[in-house]
Amino acid sequence: MSYVFEPRDVISVPVAGSTERFPVNNLYCVGRNYADHAIEMGADPDREAPFFFMKPAYAVLSDDAEMNYPSHSSDVHHEVELVVALHHGGTNISVDEAMSLVYAYGVGVDMTRRDLQAEAKQKSRPWEAGKTFRHAAPCAALHKLSELGQLNEASITLRINGETRQTGDVNQMIWKVPEIISRLSELFVLQPGDMIYTGTPAGVGPVLPGDQITAHIAGLSELAFKVSSS
Repeated sequence: MSYVFEPRDVISVPVAGSTERFPVNNLYCVGRNYADHAIEMGADPDREAPFFFMKPAYAVLSDDAEMNYPSHSSDVHHEVELVVALHHGGTNISVDEAMSLVYAYGVGVDMTRRDLQAEAKQKSRPWEAGKTFRHAAPCAALHKLSELGQLNEASITLRINGETRQTGDVNQMIWKVPEIISRLSELFVLQPGDMIYTGTPAGVGPVLPGDQITAHIAGLSELAFKVSSS
């Protein structure tokens, strides 16, 4: 088979304790999935149906790398999240079946150009410019569900230059992992390689060039990266 141009290299994330890598397909993100974060963003924390947005695979940034501060923004925010990596896909997956799709968990950060997102909200426009850019989805090495087991409770923390900015527990998620997967599969065709960023606790705020970011979820590999000016 010939192509008009060479297909891009596969974007992947390391698997902890293994030489294998997880090939990334689509990135799905859950909005306002912690009540305290919903409140700080001016939303009602009641358990309404979850909503989603997407990022491209090229947004992934590996651990211990440098994140380029994106253009067209002066207010880029951090949002630490539990990441769920899928090795099976499908549609209309039941809540009871949902965990059979999960390969691994990881620590991720949803980076947001908050000023562009706010402008889009004000004008009732899509969020893509606020949420999608190179390095907008840093992710640490993944830990296999088969070795880790369910992650129903685990502290989640983000620090900037050693100072704690976000803290919570994954048990505070409004919509739990099986419910998120089930709902996504009703709206989209889930595929192997998809990754889900499951929402963030309160405390989101700006990052600046030169900042060292560390994100941690108990039981998982820590994510560390530096923000650079270019």
